[in-house]
Amino acid sequence: MAYEQNGRLPDHQNWPRPELLYSEALRELHATIESDWDSVKRSACQTAAGRALWKHVVNDQLAELFAGETYLNNLYEKIKNDRMNNAREVSGVILAVRTLWFESKLEAALESFGGGAQVVLLGAGMDTRAYRLNCLKESDVYEIDFPEVLEMKETLLQTAINNSINPQSKSLTRIAADMREEDWFKKLQSSGFIPEKNTVWILEGIIYYLPHSQAMGVLKTIADNCSLTKTVLLADFMNKQSTTLSSSNFHFYSDWPDHLLPTLGFSEVNLSQIGDPDADYGLLHDPLNLFNKLRGVPRSFQNHPDDGTPCCRLYLVQASGSPKTISS
Repeated sequence: MAYEQNGRLPDHQNWPRPELLYSEALRELHATIESDWDSVKRSACQTAAGRALWKHVVNDQLAELFAGETYLNNLYEKIKNDRMNNAREVSGVILAVRTLWFESKLEAALESFGGGAQVVLLGAGMDTRAYRLNCLKESDVYEIDFPEVLEMKETLLQTAINNSINPQSKSLTRIAADMREEDWFKKLQSSGFIPEKNTVWILEGIIYYLPHSQAMGVLKTIADNCSLTKTVLLADFMNKQSTTLSSSNFHFYSDWPDHLLPTLGFSEVNLSQIGDPDADYGLLHDPLNLFNKLRGVPRSFQNHPDDGTPCCRLYLVQASGSPKTISS
C-alpha cells in the first residue's frame, strides 16, 4: 500500500493521481450523467470517485470508469489542498473508511453463513463488489437501483471493456426498481431471490435519501426476513444534525439506530462511528480530527460542547436476526 506503516497518508505530491484514460464515447456518457441525472443519482459517481482516489487502500479497478473526469478532478484538487494545508481530515476519507467497513463486515457475515448466501445491494449505484470481492464467489448478488442508473452502468462497462470482465460472484442480477415504491421486493423475488435463503442486505449511502415512511418500510421488509432465515443488515445512518448538511437531499435520520432496529425484528445490533477501532483502518490517526472529537461527545448531544458546532454523525450499523428456535 502507498501509505506508511505508521498510518501516515501520501503527501500532496505523491497522492495517486487519476489516470483519466477516457475515450470520447465515455466522455459523452458522463456528460449525459451530469446533464440528465439529479443529485441523488449523481452521488453514485461521487462515491466511485472516492474509491478511485483512495485506491492505495481500496482496491477497485473499475472506480475511475464509473466516476468520470469531473468528479475525479474535483476530489483530487480537494485532497491535494487538504494535504498541502495539513488538514486533520482529508477529503474522501469517510468514503474510504465506509467502504472498508462494509467489505470487512460483508466478508465476516458470509463466512459465518458458511457460504452460499444471497447478497442484496439496495441503491447499488456504481458499486463494483460483485466484480472484485473473492468472498462473493459462492453468492448470488442482486443490485437494485433506478433503471437509468443500471442501464448507464452496463453501458459504461460495455463501452470501456467490451464485456471482457466477469463478476467474481456466483451470479449477478440487476433489478430496475425504485425503493420508494412498494413493489421493489416483488421485483426482487421475481428475479430469483429466495426469501428463505441466508441473506446479507447492504444499504450503503442510501437510506437517508428516502422519506421517513419509505425508509421505515424498507427496513421493516428486511427485518421481516429474520423470521424466515439468517439475515444480516449492513447500513449507515445519519443522525438528525447530519441531514442539515443537505436538507434538500437528506430526509431520513436516526439518532439511535441501535434502539430502532430491535423494535423492527432484529435480535442483535452493533453500532460503530467513524474512527472507532473497527472503523479506522489507520486512516484517522489524528486524535483531534472531527471524527475522533465527536466520539468523545455523548450521542445525546446535538451540538459540540466546546464550540457549539452541530454534532454530525454517521453510524455504521450491523444488525442480524434469525428464526426463533421452537422448543418441543
